[in-house]
Amino acid sequence: MVSPVRVWLNRTYAENVFFMDQLRRNPADRAVEIHATHGHPDSPVLAAADTADLEPEGLSPAGYVEYALDQCARRGIDVFVPRLHQSAIVAHRAEFEAAGTALLAPPPEAVAVFQDKVIAYEAVRAIGVPVPPWWRVRTADELVLAVEELEAHGHRACFKPASGAGGVGFRMVTRDSFSLAHLNGFPSPSVPLPLVVEALRAAEEPVDWLVMPRLEQPEVSVDCLTGPDNRVRLAVGRTKNGRRRGFTLHEQWLAPARRIAEAFGLHHLSNVQFRMYGDRPVLMDVNTRPAGGLHQLALCGVNVPWAAVRLALGDDPGELEPPFLGQDYSVVSGPRPLRPVSLPAQRTDPAAGPVQAPAPVAPVPLAARSAHALDVSTPDPAAGAPA
Repeated sequence: MVSPVRVWLNRTYAENVFFMDQLRRNPADRAVEIHATHGHPDSPVLAAADTADLEPEGLSPAGYVEYALDQCARRGIDVFVPRLHQSAIVAHRAEFEAAGTALLAPPPEAVAVFQDKVIAYEAVRAIGVPVPPWWRVRTADELVLAVEELEAHGHRACFKPASGAGGVGFRMVTRDSFSLAHLNGFPSPSVPLPLVVEALRAAEEPVDWLVMPRLEQPEVSVDCLTGPDNRVRLAVGRTKNGRRRGFTLHEQWLAPARRIAEAFGLHHLSNVQFRMYGDRPVLMDVNTRPAGGLHQLALCGVNVPWAAVRLALGDDPGELEPPFLGQDYSVVSGPRPLRPVSLPAQRTDPAAGPVQAPAPVAPVPLAARSAHALDVSTPDPAAGAPA
């Protein structure tokens, strides 16, 4: 009898409940047991897992590596998909391998390149992939100079942290005065330049921002599966233009994504994002982890999470080609079960010593789980028009 594959996802996005679903519905009909950890007891990934633990708070990256090695040993983890502290974890790949755990993540050199967007843009430009113009700014005066330079060439300026993910901290700069127009309707990512300058000059520490022109749609996220031989096994683009989503195999998007994945050794799952600068695609961002929307490729007839787990275990799936491209769709919210009891976060008085790992969260059968739920995004293949 073939033993189940034991997979661990640490502090990951809510959308990865679908990643977990696809592992269980793998085409080989292989049994998969999923372990999940998170810092918040009401994360839906904890309810979706077979076993789960709350993560201890306050651990340094080195401390988290020790915690992760202990989890792998105690839980018998075959494949670990790290998101939190990915760079520290991959630096200890040999120790995880000695514990019998394969890391579904790139090598440390590849992760390091894409932690800082400035380093990433310089490295990517050096291999011939177009990038937008950008300025690294740390002060109010540097911000104003960058904005004026962009506006002089007819662009609208925006800024985001030089390191970060998921669009956190992204803002577009406007010359409009702050008024009720900024308070009506839904919150806007646009901020008046004078308010940003005032905040920067009042700040006690410098910022580390990337200022660049606002790039236009479509946005195309290319999901790549790359082997340890640096050869891409799968590349499929997911397009986004307003609410309309779709898929593409056009080489103007896939060719530069493959070049990046192969040149930098983005082993296993990565996501390369492009937008338009004028009439050509340019790089927007590179994620050295599975994208939150990876599960949407199921609409093209491929189970990418399972192919990635096979690759991590040394079972090469070979070249993968979607049998078809799914129809255009939109993303809507849907309920997912949560565990019936919300456990408080585990905190320790700093004077009392190091933070202790909280007690494990026992698995709860689906039928016994609470009706309380959290919305996570699911693709609606029949849509494309407003819901």
